[in-house]
Parts: sequence; structure tokens; C-alpha cells
Amino acid sequence: MLTAFVLIQAEAAQISEVAQAVAELPNVAEVYSVTGEFDIIALLRISQYEDLSEAVPDGIARIPGVTSTTTTLAFRRFAKRDLEASYDIGLS
Repeated sequence: MLTAFVLIQAEAAQISEVAQAVAELPNVAEVYSVTGEFDIIALLRISQYEDLSEAVPDGIARIPGVTSTTTTLAFRRFAKRDLEASYDIGLS
């Protein structure tokens, strides 16, 4: 399973509608409205790399109100316990 983050810029008046439309697409696990350069971040879970073309340019980018997207693939996930373990040098 691959994880992708899609950073989305949208027309200001349509951010809520865009976010809801993105949330309803297949392979979209979570959607957030955010501050900063982007308006929305979508977390995608896809089974293979080729599924990105269906999810992003054929899906998210075609939603009315979307002005641009930037996609980033994750190659490693860190959980809190993983991070805590990496800092443990055996002194307790």
C-alpha cells in the first residue's frame, strides 16, 4: 500500500465544496483544510503507483474549483513509538 499526500490550491469561495468532493473520491483516506500556501491536503492510500493517475489528474485535478495540485509520495512512516524507540539508547 502506498501513501500519497496531495496538496491542493482551490478557488477561495469553493474550498469547502472542493474538500467535500475530494473526500468522496476512491482511495482518499483523509482530507484537511489547512493554512499556508495550500488550501487542502488529501491523504491517499493506493495499491500501486499507477493508481495515482486516476486519483490525481483524472480525479482531484478535475474537480471544479481546483486550481493546482502538488503530489508527494511517502516512502516511510514513523509512528510515535518508532520515534521514541529511535531515541532510546538503553539508559533507564
